[in-house]
Amino acid sequence: MQTLVFILMIGLLLIGFIVQARLRSKMTKYSTFPTPNGMSGKEVAAKMLRDNGLYDVQITSVPGSLTDHYNPINKSINLSPEVYDGRSIMAAMIAAHECGHAVQHATAYAWLNLRSTLVPVVSFSSRWMQWLLLAGILTIQVFPQLLLIGIVLFALTTLFSFITLPVEFDASRRGLAWISKTGFMEGPDYAKAQDGLKWAAMTYVVAALSSLATLIYYVMIFMGGRRN
Repeated sequence: MQTLVFILMIGLLLIGFIVQARLRSKMTKYSTFPTPNGMSGKEVAAKMLRDNGLYDVQITSVPGSLTDHYNPINKSINLSPEVYDGRSIMAAMIAAHECGHAVQHATAYAWLNLRSTLVPVVSFSSRWMQWLLLAGILTIQVFPQLLLIGIVLFALTTLFSFITLPVEFDASRRGLAWISKTGFMEGPDYAKAQDGLKWAAMTYVVAALSSLATLIYYVMIFMGGRRN
């Protein structure tokens, strides 16, 4: 059973690489298609925020690629340069997705609130779990409780990964709904935005499943150590 779980982990890792490569391919492809009205990612974000009655959310540019995110602490939409200044379908769909998170925050979307509540716990878990897991495996015959503590912390990060799924899918749904309602993109252009966000969401699905498989693997190590 432990071997099967290990094979599953390797399989999910390979799938993750494929999905990431596919996503980057889609982002590169859709960055060559201009937005219908020539709006930049910043302008798209500003309009979607206004249309949703949100006037207290800042839009900033942050360095890096695919570093786009919404910060609920200071209510800011942070866009990478290629999205902030970009005037492509890729830039528009990412900007709309991040605005979807801002709308979630404004409407007290339950899954976003739950994820935000878990952030400090997951930050603590991520800082210590790898050391505890390693030490626990090395001392499993003497102090198995150490590995168990590491597993509990890892389980919290796995839970966080699965809670992230509805948050990301809903943000994309809200972004696409706004694009459709306003007529900002139609036909082939809308299909491109929908396709790009679908592949972006798949990266979160693979990450969650990989985390679950890894968690099961550690649990089996713990159970095997106790039997020995």
